[in-house]
Amino acid sequence: MKTLLHICCAPCANQCIDALRGEGYEVTGLWYNPNIHPFTEYRARRNCLREYAVSIDLPVIERNDYGLRPFVRAVAEDIPNRCEKCYEMRLFEAARQAKEGGFDSFTSSLFISPYQNHGLMREVAERAAEMYQVQFLYRDFRPLFRAGQERARALGFYMQKYCGCVFSEEERYLKASRILP
Repeated sequence: MKTLLHICCAPCANQCIDALRGEGYEVTGLWYNPNIHPFTEYRARRNCLREYAVSIDLPVIERNDYGLRPFVRAVAEDIPNRCEKCYEMRLFEAARQAKEGGFDSFTSSLFISPYQNHGLMREVAERAAEMYQVQFLYRDFRPLFRAGQERARALGFYMQKYCGCVFSEEERYLKASRILP
């Protein structure tokens, strides 16, 4: 069984890849993250994934377009609910790539994060699967989150401090400024 794993970053993906391979899946990664900003953040995450993929013999499809403008256009009218648009952009692209590439299924490393809305992501992925007529392979990877972070640190991965979008970066700084006097 061939599955396409949308990858947000190497720290989140390492345990997902191991788990899927352990279940007998032939895993190919997909890099498509138009939400990640600024460009230096995007490049750091992408390059870390590239290096890791080579080290574990993981094929990766790169849709390598830095998508600041399309992302901002998609979320500008409803910034508080931006995550749904972000999930749609990435998971619909994963489903499309899976269908066109002849994969049996698709999933995402986003499902390892305890900070993401799993119910909403799953609903979006199921809509994408229906639209493209490809199976969505749901796995709740959250129990593997801590082990993935530990492995990422041990391997010297670039470790990000926010989900990736400019708005989550803003929230991170606003939260920090409320804590400090």
